[in-house]
Amino acid sequence: MKPCALALGLALLPSPAGAEVVAASANGFEVRQTIDAAVPPGAAFAKFQDVGSWWSGEHTYSGQASNLSLALSPGGCWCERTPGGGVQHMQVIYVDRGKRLVMSGSLGPLLYLATAGVMDVQFKRTPKGSQITVDYRAAGFFNGGADKIAPVVDSVLSEQVKRLGASLTR
Repeated sequence: MKPCALALGLALLPSPAGAEVVAASANGFEVRQTIDAAVPPGAAFAKFQDVGSWWSGEHTYSGQASNLSLALSPGGCWCERTPGGGVQHMQVIYVDRGKRLVMSGSLGPLLYLATAGVMDVQFKRTPKGSQITVDYRAAGFFNGGADKIAPVVDSVLSEQVKRLGASLTR
């Protein structure tokens, strides 16, 4: 993943209607994506765990989403196998199956900065199925300001959440 190409190419991606930069400053940001799915929360949660089936290979280090895995237990790894080894994208810190998943880690090019991130994924029952909300907060040292990169991170996560939603209709 090349950070410059990532920033340039991703600025043009469409976002789900529920995507937003909630807050941004020089030292951190919060982005949120929300989608509705016509499946119960438990099914949406199970699909989220199968991250390699819906995450875009274009946003991996190996170029292959099938190299992604997510172990759903405290201390579990959202990891990726690469030809030379691998990468830990996030670590699971809280699991309430079918309801909530909280992970910590710095996604994509944030991995190379002095940042910390928390992704809070909630699955709520609705009359038509479920609502999935992905909230990602990152803080630390952002050369040039976190407020400048927040829209790019929002765009990337929006694309992934949209892919998750599409995979739930198959």
